[in-house]
Amino acid sequence: MLLTSVGDSLEDQTLDARSRLQADGSQSQIAVVAIDPKTFDPPNDELWPFKRSRHAEVIDRLRRAGAKTVVYDVQFTEPTEKAEDLALFDAVSRMPGTVLAATEVNAKGDTNVLGGEKNTNAAKALVGMANLPTDTGGVIRKYYEGVGPVPSLAVQAVRSATGKVPKNFHDGEAWIDYQGVPESFPTLSFIDVEKGRFDPADVRGKIVVVGASAPSLQDRHATPMSSELMAGPEVQANAIWTALNDNPLAPAPLWLGIVIVLLAGLAPAVLAARARLVLAVAGSLALAAIYALITYFAWGAGLILPLTAPLTALAVATITAIVASYALANWERARVAQLNEVLEERVRERTAELRSTQLDVVHRLGQAAEARDGETGLHIQRIGHLSRALGMAHGMSVTEADLLQQASAMHDVGKIGIPDRILLKPGRLEQSERTLMQTHTTIGAGILSGSTSPLLRMAEEIALTHHERFDGSGYPNGLRGEEIPVSGRICAIVDVFDALMSARTYKDAWTLDAALDELRHGRGTHFDPELLDEFIELAPSLLRDLTDRGLVAYAPRTSTQTKAEAKETARS
Repeated sequence: MLLTSVGDSLEDQTLDARSRLQADGSQSQIAVVAIDPKTFDPPNDELWPFKRSRHAEVIDRLRRAGAKTVVYDVQFTEPTEKAEDLALFDAVSRMPGTVLAATEVNAKGDTNVLGGEKNTNAAKALVGMANLPTDTGGVIRKYYEGVGPVPSLAVQAVRSATGKVPKNFHDGEAWIDYQGVPESFPTLSFIDVEKGRFDPADVRGKIVVVGASAPSLQDRHATPMSSELMAGPEVQANAIWTALNDNPLAPAPLWLGIVIVLLAGLAPAVLAARARLVLAVAGSLALAAIYALITYFAWGAGLILPLTAPLTALAVATITAIVASYALANWERARVAQLNEVLEERVRERTAELRSTQLDVVHRLGQAAEARDGETGLHIQRIGHLSRALGMAHGMSVTEADLLQQASAMHDVGKIGIPDRILLKPGRLEQSERTLMQTHTTIGAGILSGSTSPLLRMAEEIALTHHERFDGSGYPNGLRGEEIPVSGRICAIVDVFDALMSARTYKDAWTLDAALDELRHGRGTHFDPELLDEFIELAPSLLRDLTDRGLVAYAPRTSTQTKAEAKETARS
């Protein structure tokens, strides 16, 4: 992953999480003047773009208030009325070091800001490129040192304010050290500054970034800090703060990343060689947690360590150690069988231990996924018991039904990859959030894919298809009828049944009769009719059996629920 683009999206998500956790709000040196919705409120009914005399007035107001440097994140590349252009030129001239934005450089390495380099030099202004690179998901995580021969807006702002040139760029870019969520910087409305309705202390001695924040002006961008878009001038303010501090975030050298990945890949083998397999797996999990903490503290110290590649290497090596141990146990069993009954017993014990370990790992991973949205181990035990019973009723062999019972524990393993803000959201999901939630099926299948183990192959099948619907309206692939594997069709029924019968933060538990009535509504649309009929016939005896086994946490307090609540239940 270090040498290819594989896993970049997941790695970027971990970087975003570290960025959010480390933001400390150190933004007292910078203020923002926002061309916000208030600026367009009546009687301020002038359409965009504004007359340049209005921008000139804002620059003069900031100059008189003692602003250290004005950074204007608005382009002035095309001429307008001569009087208006001269008003802006004069205001910029009265504020030497004003930084003006550009996004294009001509063949001569110049921009058309204020009519060209001759005019900007005469006004003692600096021109900075406002272009910002976007990463996966359209998120802005870095800023440019410059574009062609023209430095970036952030670099020019620092030059104007301090006379110094920022250092520590990597391949012409630097990671933005974001200081908080949108609207973290002290912000004044453009109209208030224009009319003089502000406290000069708010801008005195500061770098002031002027730019558009009104949604209608479409200068808003995705950042690592939250799902809310951030206004362009505030993104530039974060880049300027980063440049002022000489770009404190630096990616780890490639050699260091490779060493870490190699060590992560070797660790499970070393642990397995020195301890029992269960302890080796536990040691691998502990190493993963410790390394995640190291990457967090390293970020705070300015070093960006890779996370996805080392953890992937650790996970693959751990699974390889399990598979290798399983293969070794089989070999020992075949060899010992030729010796005597005593050695044969040792092989059986080893095989049983390995099987127990494999199932333990499967159940722990399943429980880890369920625990992220508040479920307990009882949920996956009930799903397994119900799936096995329905499989047997449908004609599966005991071996197939047992495999189905164990594999169903992993049906929601993909929830590991769903952000907490969506997974733990107490209210109804927005459409974009619901779309992201639905990716837990493909995430889960991706986690489990590529294995030759029948258990993991069936678990992959269930993780991918348990939200498909019989009429083809499900997700992720819109399969219909018998295109959906029988394991997925069975798990779809028992998962919805268990969700209806269980109390959640947003609903009470349903009675058995009410739950079965709701399932009947999905006969032939959501559920396989034949399987559903078999399950409904079994349901009362299955409920008694679960109760006898101590697996039931159902405590129905109502037998009714709105359709909206029923749909929300299905999201889990």
